[in-house]
Amino acid sequence: MGLRVVLAEDSVLLRDGLGALLARFGHEVAAAVGDADGLLAAVRAHAPDVVVTDVRMPPGFQDEGLRAAVLLREERPGLPVLVLSQYVQHAYAADLLDSGDGAGVGYLLKDRVGQVEEFVAALTEVAGGGTVVDPEVVRQLLRRRRDPLARLTAREREVLALVAEGRSNAAVARELVVSEAAVGKHIGSILAKLDLPPAEDGHRRVLAVLAFLRG
Repeated sequence: MGLRVVLAEDSVLLRDGLGALLARFGHEVAAAVGDADGLLAAVRAHAPDVVVTDVRMPPGFQDEGLRAAVLLREERPGLPVLVLSQYVQHAYAADLLDSGDGAGVGYLLKDRVGQVEEFVAALTEVAGGGTVVDPEVVRQLLRRRRDPLARLTAREREVLALVAEGRSNAAVARELVVSEAAVGKHIGSILAKLDLPPAEDGHRRVLAVLAFLRG
């Protein structure tokens, strides 16, 4: 079943392109707007299944879209939001990831969405309550917490970045060309070194990592 989407993007060309893309995959664009005020009004009027928004929008072209997303998540806890941006806005990125315990939220960088299918899969994941974070966003947030990461080995940092993207043990193993058992040991070591509680499933594991990044 298709999703009802509110799309916020100030570039008319990109907004129309994303709308056509979503329609091609069976999703309905309930509203497509070009500024943060329009985003707030559209979500309140249409109660969409998921929001897709840029960060920089009129009138100031700073972080209006991201601030609007954070406000909407406060108004409607659990509202799925996928941010699609050209850069990482650290302060409000952390606020967005913190909202609703990080469930139903995504932050992707436009120039790193290499495949249409990847974007649509990320949208579906977020709409279903999952968490999707671009690896570059992870790296930038990690750099803000360098000291605790000094306890991790280079391989553990690689595993941590992949886990924070929401990848399963099997997917991490394929990416790093190691066994799943080795990945499991690395994850156990990471959680212990970062003083994070063990997680019983992949989603809780992502939330644990995001909790560390936000701290």
